[in-house]
Amino acid sequence: MVKNKQAQKVALVTGASSGLGKDFAKALIKEGMVVYAAARRTDHMSDLQELGAILIKMDITKDADITDAVGTIDRDHAGVDVLINNAGFGLFGAVEDTALDDARYQFEVNLFGLARLTQLVIPSMRAKHGGKIINISSVAGKTYAPLGSWYNASKHALEGWSDCLRLELKQFGIDVVIIEPGVIKTEFGDLMIPALIKRSEQGAYAAMVQKMVTMFQDDPNFANGSDPAVITDLVIKAVRTQKPATRYVAGKLAKPVLFLRRWLSDRVFDRMIMSRF
Repeated sequence: MVKNKQAQKVALVTGASSGLGKDFAKALIKEGMVVYAAARRTDHMSDLQELGAILIKMDITKDADITDAVGTIDRDHAGVDVLINNAGFGLFGAVEDTALDDARYQFEVNLFGLARLTQLVIPSMRAKHGGKIINISSVAGKTYAPLGSWYNASKHALEGWSDCLRLELKQFGIDVVIIEPGVIKTEFGDLMIPALIKRSEQGAYAAMVQKMVTMFQDDPNFANGSDPAVITDLVIKAVRTQKPATRYVAGKLAKPVLFLRRWLSDRVFDRMIMSRF
């Protein structure tokens, strides 16, 4: 039985208590992998445990949690073969209204915690001369809009960080993959909008905030995102493929927005975005 476990590939999924992370974990279990599902809210993951996932309570901003999680996996399953860096959230609000402590926390979750976890899983991957690190970015990592400065900045940083990491790890047979979702049906907007309203609704940016709230609630392109399965399919494709692409894109609006950002000048893209505000 132990030998069989050692032969199985081991996946670690962060942010697995809901949305994309939970969907990734379920799909990887179906792939026959040993799946560690990590999140702060382990009470939201009983369904994953029933399917065979090993639950880990982990706050991605706490080094002790990260170190303990990787130590457990190294001890029980000789390291991680597939790391899905999915944990993250969106901090929205005008730059003028956003406390720098809040901005720092955005980066702690979306970049620095992810980076620390990745640092700790690399040695076992390097020893096996193989592994896959899949970072869940966003179209926001290539684009921009008002009120999204710190979220977009964290995703832009993740894109550049991942590109550098890919070059460093190629020599060890480790793949680094970026996935850029568009608008997906998750609790992202449900969590983002109340915080946005609290932060910027009463000040100089009130009209802009109201436009964004209306867009997320009433515009079918934002209110009705793509099913998480479209992103899960890309994760599974990257896991199965011997030589995965460096980037995968899917979800409502993702490809057209990235196409326009690539070919339009900054000024023209600015006008297109501001036409919504």
